[in-house]
Amino acid sequence: MFLWCDGLHGPAENMWRDTRLLARAHRGGEPVLRLFGFRPPSITLGRSQSPEGELDLARCVEDAIPWAVRPTGGRAVFHDQEWTFSLTAALDDASWGGPPGRAYTRTCALIVASLERLSVPATFATGARSARARAGPGGHAALPCFGSTARHEVVLRGRKLVGIAQRRTARALIQQGSLLLGDGHARLPDYQALPSEERARARRTLAQSCATAAPWLGADPPFDRWARVLRELLPSATCLDAAAGAFLLTASGDASYTSSVA
Repeated sequence: MFLWCDGLHGPAENMWRDTRLLARAHRGGEPVLRLFGFRPPSITLGRSQSPEGELDLARCVEDAIPWAVRPTGGRAVFHDQEWTFSLTAALDDASWGGPPGRAYTRTCALIVASLERLSVPATFATGARSARARAGPGGHAALPCFGSTARHEVVLRGRKLVGIAQRRTARALIQQGSLLLGDGHARLPDYQALPSEERARARRTLAQSCATAAPWLGADPPFDRWARVLRELLPSATCLDAAAGAFLLTASGDASYTSSVA
């Protein structure tokens, strides 16, 4: 496995990089755990969501909030005050591939173990997402990703701490996840295509359903803090920092990758 501490990028570049890594895994490449963040704060949508139906695009432009569509499913996420990751692997990889449930469980076990080492009392979610949480009322935008908890996600004292979505091709999978460090995710309703009363409902849902690791890690913990713990848990992984991992994005395997995303 490669553990790539990739740094901060805009949403389009982040999603493009994950798409390239999924293609690499589809070709049989080694698993890659990519740690990254968003600059500036951004929104991503699940691959089946319509930006026009989910977002107030005019307000996004007015407030300079960029957005992109993820290669995975799920619902909208506002990315701010979080640690973000993706994991790509071939389906036949003995450690990180396999059936959907096993792949989710292996990834969640790693995330929970890393949080335990950071003294964050995180655990696995055991319930299933309610049907009501899957779509917004009245034909409006769906409730936020962090508005409900599903199996194979990570919770803190009964509230959702880490959201993970998985997509599978014929030969590979990708999992994308966000670990909440503060309340930045709660800005999402401001940019959803919702009437004012539903914005208020979405804010209440987020406040009631989400937890953050801030009481244990602080509001803005250095990204390297998590990376160091993951290195300890993955002693056989090849660790790469920032530009050193660019070769993972190229079909030729060299380090000449240049972003084509504006």
